[in-house]
Amino acid sequence: MKMTMRLGSLAMVAALSGCATTGNTGNSNPQDPLEGFNRAMFSFNDTLDKVALKPVATAYRSWLPSFVQTGIHNFFGNLGDVWSSVNGFLQGNVESGTTNVMRVAVNTTLGLGGVLDIGSEAGLQKDSRDFGQTLGKWGIGAGPYLVLPLFGPSNIRDTAALPVDFYGDLWSYKYPVRWRNTGSVVRLIDKRAGLLDAGDLLEDAALDKYQFVRDAYTQRRQSQIKSDDDNDATDKPGKSKSDD
Repeated sequence: MKMTMRLGSLAMVAALSGCATTGNTGNSNPQDPLEGFNRAMFSFNDTLDKVALKPVATAYRSWLPSFVQTGIHNFFGNLGDVWSSVNGFLQGNVESGTTNVMRVAVNTTLGLGGVLDIGSEAGLQKDSRDFGQTLGKWGIGAGPYLVLPLFGPSNIRDTAALPVDFYGDLWSYKYPVRWRNTGSVVRLIDKRAGLLDAGDLLEDAALDKYQFVRDAYTQRRQSQIKSDDDNDATDKPGKSKSDD
């Protein structure tokens, strides 16, 4: 469990930044036929993170009171639980879907609109799920590994699922637009601030950081697809369960 959480943290860091290296750029990995493009995007994301996102996130964590940071994190996490509950049901996991519904109900009413995470204290543990994971549960293969500009590590299936995830994000319907945009920036900074320690770990993790992040992300997604049923087929790129 600890290893899975660590891999998840490292993959999330890469999703917000990415750290390029000058390692092998050949297509030595059959799961990464787009390695040349991916490394270029990895480098772009890293540069953007170093000059903008990481410094702002560092200041955010250093100067903003911790209780305010916790409230911001909980608020957006509560919104995310709504979409997680939908995907839980779509994946056939009634327990996960119901738990997330209960979390939203408790945190919204008793937790001051989600600022306080009463649900976790009551034993309703957070279980984040997305539509890419839902597609994987229903046998859609991941496809080749893909690094997206700004968004970071992904794959063909999860990239195709992104518009649906955007549609399912309640904050995307917030008006006026200036408040929506401001909140989106704050949410991004809060997420990056929560990964600063994991980013330091990533810096020392491997000589080829691109390869390390790629493998960590792939393993994390495989684990998420298989989490409900250990007998599920491995989420192999370009291969559905029906192909096994």
